Amino acid sequence: MNRILRNILAATALTTLLPLGAVAADNADTQAIRQQLQRYETALNASDAEAVMKLYGADAVFMPQRSSPAVGRAAVRAAYDNVFKAIRLDIKFVIDEVEPVSSTWAYARTRSSGTVKVLGTEAPPGAEANQELFLLRKEPDGQWRFARYIFSTTNAPAPR
Repeated sequence: MNRILRNILAATALTTLLPLGAVAADNADTQAIRQQLQRYETALNASDAEAVMKLYGADAVFMPQRSSPAVGRAAVRAAYDNVFKAIRLDIKFVIDEVEPVSSTWAYARTRSSGTVKVLGTEAPPGAEANQELFLLRKEPDGQWRFARYIFSTTNAPAPR
């Protein structure tokens, strides 16, 4: 009888502790994803395409507003090179939500705001504000990287 009771208690303890292990993994994954998003903010503000590309996965897709998607690492790199030739950003991200949905997939919802300076003009920097959605995949090296990224402006349309 004691052996049966011991087995029941052990099984109960194990099933109670398993969700805690999952929560710990989610917390570690959530923190790792938050760090990637902070690295992205830093890379954008530095106009550093090389640093940006370290955050994207092998099958990257970048979907900027009013543009066709950039599919594949070479296309994503070219898109960022063009962005950084055209504008200088000074933005700050607010991370609204990070949600691991499996051991290898997660999404993050963010907002960003700050200024954008159009290069090659005398115009002063203007307001920049977006909402963003990142789909991240944990790659074989254990790093969370952007698999898909889409954003849209939250600025009011310019008066006509």
